[in-house]
Amino acid sequence: MALERIALVSDVHGNLTAYEAVLADIAARGITRVINLGDVVGKGPRGSACTALTRERCEATVRGNWEVFIAGDGEIRGEAHAWWRAELTEEDKQWLFAVPGSVDLELSGRRVRLLHASPIDEFTRVHRDHSEEQFAMMFEPTPFTGDVPRADVVVYGDIHEPYLRSGTDGLLVNAGSVGNQLDDPTPSYVILEGDFGSGASGDAFDGGEVTRGPAAPFGVQFVRVPYDVEAEIAATRALDMPAAETEAYAVELRTGVYRGRHEELGLV
Repeated sequence: MALERIALVSDVHGNLTAYEAVLADIAARGITRVINLGDVVGKGPRGSACTALTRERCEATVRGNWEVFIAGDGEIRGEAHAWWRAELTEEDKQWLFAVPGSVDLELSGRRVRLLHASPIDEFTRVHRDHSEEQFAMMFEPTPFTGDVPRADVVVYGDIHEPYLRSGTDGLLVNAGSVGNQLDDPTPSYVILEGDFGSGASGDAFDGGEVTRGPAAPFGVQFVRVPYDVEAEIAATRALDMPAAETEAYAVELRTGVYRGRHEELGLV
């Protein structure tokens, strides 16, 4: 039995420098399968380039809250929102908004569900210090995930803080963030390893029963990839992203501290 690996990236947020570094690390490990867990755009300046790279390198992508916020046609909320939306092409926006809310895989006899924030929608946030009820909810099918069975493993993004928790309800994994990591500044992604069984022939699928195979090894690996933070900040300034967002973004990239705490901690 030959085990395969798949890389899961999330929350690129327009940070092309970090994204290229992470994808180079994935390629150097000989991993050819990549799935993106959403929030490709927003916060950083190169959403369109990150969208193009996602379409080129990722076999599937799920929709994040920033895809709805930026690529959707909702009301413009401020200068930065307008700038991020204008930076995308019409084709970018159509593609980003049309990707699915969740994707299921069959791996080592387990149903693995990949989504951005939760099975409720792209906006319902589940933090690392979640309740027991929130933990159990993450594995259940909902109208958002569609008519699919309960998941054994869920991998999500959104909170920019990687972690793993196992329990009787299942295995819950957060992939962290490629472009805006907020537990320390170093980008994070996850590698899943296992046997892509007969249920979906190793391909992403969006419904139906899984044919469970014999027990097989299953692994989760977290990877941190350093990159040139100052080059990304210089590119942001050269592209004239609105000044307040540029400065908040620069502090987040350098420190890994959420912008809502910058004033409190004396970082601005």
